[in-house]
Amino acid sequence: MTEFTVIRGDITTSKVDAIVNAANTTLLGGGGVDGAIHRAAGPELFQACVPLNGCPTGAAKITPGFKLPAKWIIHTVGPIWQDGEHDEAKLLSSCYRNSLQVAADHDCRTVDFPSISTGAYGYPLVEAAAVATRAIESFLERTTSLEHVRIVAFDEATAAAYRAAWGNLAD
Repeated sequence: MTEFTVIRGDITTSKVDAIVNAANTTLLGGGGVDGAIHRAAGPELFQACVPLNGCPTGAAKITPGFKLPAKWIIHTVGPIWQDGEHDEAKLLSSCYRNSLQVAADHDCRTVDFPSISTGAYGYPLVEAAAVATRAIESFLERTTSLEHVRIVAFDEATAAAYRAAWGNLAD
């Protein structure tokens, strides 16, 4: 059975098979976690992303981790929050599902996620945590290849929201 946990930390230091990057559609770097991952991985990451020709919202693509401790970086593009009436939940769920599928396809056993879309993209944290944990749980019910999936939260408020959402699934 796959273990799921929520920790507070810096995803760029995760020693796992794959980390997930909350990227923008160009995949060429940006702010927040995306910028931090690009800086930590080094300029080779930018070069590896150029031929990928971007990524649509909800999809996922993979590159090597380069200078990161993680072997792989799975890039996914979360939805920009508008009002909850523009398929935001469906697109956010796809980010988690597609990232986990890419991880499984590349024989990853351990995967770390940031909180996708809750920074500059404005997705409300509690709602995003609920969508994410449901998508992760649903995927993990159907796979045996992944051993450990974590949310690596940048701050305690984010970690608390994901822990609460995961706890609500058990209720």
